[in-house]
Amino acid sequence: MLPSDAIESEHQPEAGSIRRVLVVDDSRLQRRILVASLKKWGFEVVEAASGEEAMAICDEDAPDLILSDWMMPGMNGLEFCRAFREKSDGNYSYFILLTSKSEKNEVAQGLDAGADDFLTKPVSSNELRARISAGERILRMQRELSQKNHIVSETLDELQRVYDAIDKDLMQARKIQQSLVPELSRDFGSSSVSLLLKPCGHIGGDLVGMFSPGVNRLGFYSIDVSGHGITSAMMTARLGGYLSSHHFDQNLAMEKRFNRFYALRQPEEVAGLLNARLNADTGIEEYFTLAYCIVDLRSGILKMVQAGHPHPLLLKKDGSAEFIGKGGVPVGLVPDIAYEQVELVMEKGDRLLLYSDGFTEARLSNGEMLEPEGLLDLIQKCDTRQSGEEFLNDLYWNLTQVMSPEHGLEDDVSATLFEFQGP
Repeated sequence: MLPSDAIESEHQPEAGSIRRVLVVDDSRLQRRILVASLKKWGFEVVEAASGEEAMAICDEDAPDLILSDWMMPGMNGLEFCRAFREKSDGNYSYFILLTSKSEKNEVAQGLDAGADDFLTKPVSSNELRARISAGERILRMQRELSQKNHIVSETLDELQRVYDAIDKDLMQARKIQQSLVPELSRDFGSSSVSLLLKPCGHIGGDLVGMFSPGVNRLGFYSIDVSGHGITSAMMTARLGGYLSSHHFDQNLAMEKRFNRFYALRQPEEVAGLLNARLNADTGIEEYFTLAYCIVDLRSGILKMVQAGHPHPLLLKKDGSAEFIGKGGVPVGLVPDIAYEQVELVMEKGDRLLLYSDGFTEARLSNGEMLEPEGLLDLIQKCDTRQSGEEFLNDLYWNLTQVMSPEHGLEDDVSATLFEFQGP
């Protein structure tokens, strides 16, 4: 029972703390004593004579604080506490059990059921006020945390919506970028060109392609734009227009002759034109590496320019392999630079592989890079009897088997394979 010297000063509950209190006790006298003090302290008080009645009140409007007797007929305080916690809708209420029990195992039972605190009967008004004040502090912190969690949740939802929108745009951008490489394999007489393009994300900065302005004349290339992501992908889209396989009038690698037909420019001239075009555009910081070849399918004479791209690999019919090229400076990095081209004669059955550094700089399980020697090892594992497209897919699969699972694909991987089969 509460002593008669209950504190008379009124309690002014702070915003967001305890305002509404539910008193649950089968003793009308005990309820009357508790209710009188609580009302003097400024609380709004609701009464219940049983656990069942208290549950009905909580179902309609959960209070901020519950003072419940432990020993009651029907649903006792422990059962009521457990049932109340199970039905909680996320708005936390502070629960104090009133009991004459003081055994540790009984206290543990109450805590396990969801009680926050205990008061031993008879209840002292000073102790009750102190426990309510402690409950207010905890409840205030819990509600502040809940509010912050709500803000975080709303922020995460908004971020998810933004992410979904960006993801949708990137998926569409991927389709657009894939349209730059409409076919992965094409025959030119008895010879063929096959392409591989594997971006490390939705979109990438690698580009491969081929075009032919007429019979026995063929151009093909491999490009790797600096950086990753959207900026690099936008650059590849631009380069796809400069080296279009459909619109020869826009293709910088071609020139119109006698107003009748298109001819292929020399590779060194093409690299120079692309370099001048990029350096003339202000605000563009990206550059790209390039390996570009033209070939006369009658003679097998191939001319190539290498501008900072990995050294192309000549795979001879006899099984030998040779890295070719002079290295060179990437396109768009230095203005007014002259590019040199190399020339070689391919024999029937020879193949030329252009590839990006996504192959040679792939991270292995031991933490090292694949390097050109590792690329040769991967090629030796491939079946040389396969078609060009099957060969490239097999080569990429072999790469995934030696890559570090932890790092995965860190850069775009692309390749162009030219197979010469004579006139």
